[in-house]
Amino acid sequence: MAAKETGLFKRIAAALERLAPAAIAAAAPAKGDAFVWEPGHGGLISPGRVASVPLALLKGIDRARDTLFENTRRFAQGLPANNALLWGARGMGKSSLVKAVHAEINRTAKTGQRLVLVEIHREEIATLPSLLRILRADTRRFLLYCDDLSFDKDDTSYKSLKAALEGGIEGRPANVLLYATSNRRHLMPREMMENERSTAINPSEAVEEKVSLSDRFGLWLGFHNCSQDEYLAMVDAYAQHYGLALDDLHARALAWAGTRGSRSGRVAWQFIQDAAGELGKRLG
Repeated sequence: MAAKETGLFKRIAAALERLAPAAIAAAAPAKGDAFVWEPGHGGLISPGRVASVPLALLKGIDRARDTLFENTRRFAQGLPANNALLWGARGMGKSSLVKAVHAEINRTAKTGQRLVLVEIHREEIATLPSLLRILRADTRRFLLYCDDLSFDKDDTSYKSLKAALEGGIEGRPANVLLYATSNRRHLMPREMMENERSTAINPSEAVEEKVSLSDRFGLWLGFHNCSQDEYLAMVDAYAQHYGLALDDLHARALAWAGTRGSRSGRVAWQFIQDAAGELGKRLG
């Protein structure tokens, strides 16, 4: 009986070990220009390939493009730079811009000035302090990126982000810069701030705590819905880059946008994918 019980306990222990999350590595991988932070799977995981487009292909966002590139270039050179919040209209290239800027910086970087892009998912914001401790001990410079960042009612993980950006004893490591994208300028839904204002003992202080999060990003870049001319410029840039020849390109692009009810960089790219598929061309 004792032997059977021992064997059973061993099998249970082995099963629990398999179910337990992997231990987080104490250091970032020595090689690689891009990682995804997955603490449940051991920490920093290589995506293999970053899905990015050439910086020159991003049309209609020239000011935001140039500003973010210059801020990132300074950081890569060891100069002061600001955390950046890219906010605004859906599909206008916020996340594409972050990845394109990272790729362009590394394409032209001098020795020792390459940046490592680390994506952290919105759901892992509470583990941000653990990630920063790992990156702080590394000699490389890291561009920390969170896509579609926002917080809902009763979500307190934004406090971890606030402390990482400016507050806390340790503060943000000098070798880490944070870029976030969001559809909301203040990262909180309007009704959430209104609820705080109506139920708090001191309404202004309650709202101030929520709004102060976005204030900790030194650089705000707004993205707005594009005009028809800007949309067609995006389509032209993609078509030229990928060698897609269509006589009625503009008419078809506008018709495509009409079916979507909007014009944006995302809609332009989806149209180009459809056109490339029709022409039997691959977009590599």
